[in-house]
Amino acid sequence: MSYSHLSIIERGQIEALHRLGWSTRKIGKQLGRHHSTIARELGRGQVNACYEAASAQDAYQERRASCVPAGKFTPELAAELQEKLEQTWSPEQIAERRRCEGQAFVCFKTIYRWLYDGKLTVCENKVLRHKGKRRKPIETRGRFTVGTPIRQRPKEVRKCSTFGHWELDTIVSSRGKSKACVATFIERKTRLYFAVKMPDRTAHSMEIAFGVAASQYPKGTFKTATTDRGKEFACYTELEHTHAIKVYFADPCSSWQRGSNENANGLLREFFPKGHDFAIVTDEELARAVRLINNRPRKCLNWKSAYEAFMDELSHLA
Repeated sequence: MSYSHLSIIERGQIEALHRLGWSTRKIGKQLGRHHSTIARELGRGQVNACYEAASAQDAYQERRASCVPAGKFTPELAAELQEKLEQTWSPEQIAERRRCEGQAFVCFKTIYRWLYDGKLTVCENKVLRHKGKRRKPIETRGRFTVGTPIRQRPKEVRKCSTFGHWELDTIVSSRGKSKACVATFIERKTRLYFAVKMPDRTAHSMEIAFGVAASQYPKGTFKTATTDRGKEFACYTELEHTHAIKVYFADPCSSWQRGSNENANGLLREFFPKGHDFAIVTDEELARAVRLINNRPRKCLNWKSAYEAFMDELSHLA
């Protein structure tokens, strides 16, 4: 059974019938209301021992205004949320990181609602992660069929239970416009992401890029690497010999076997969409995008950032 509050018209009828001497039961029957409702209304709307509909309506509106909860939104909280959104954190990452740090909890759905209501306006749609898979065309670029297949990779690497196992890939500029690309690296356990610009997608450029990445971290940080069978990884024998690592190759058209790297590449594409020429991207711009990605709290890391998890593993490695 639906319920509705008394209207100003009904209050006017109550006033008129009450002045005629009608009982609360008779008035309730006339208006289709319970007699208790009429009795409470007559008690609340008394002015100088007489019920007045206009005064009762004003009192009702004041009560309704005061019973609405104030909510959690404050200018201070909005400033904090906008700062995190500018750092490309998603609403869920913001909410869970606040919970882990013992701050006043704000549900990520509430943050989404404030975004849709226009209370938070500094963020862009790129921080609202998309869900689901998009079908991609079958790989047609040059490939080779040598090297150690992924099925021979140790199980602990697949389970992400040990540190030092990386996934590699390249992100290209718009095809036909520029040969410039980016070599990307991600550590499977901590999800630390690293990117190095390359002038072209050749094995020689990849060998140099890997050397740049390996030189940034202590010895033992790189133990294995999992890649696709793109032609830029034809230098795998040099990588294994120079850096004392083992390179494994995913099956053709099986990007899900390198899911961490594919997901991170999607995050980098938020800053440099498809068609963007990496030849005009500066090292500072690329480093800023990678830094923002690595400093986001991650659900798979219990809301620690990839950088925090990586540094913790490095301390144990030493």
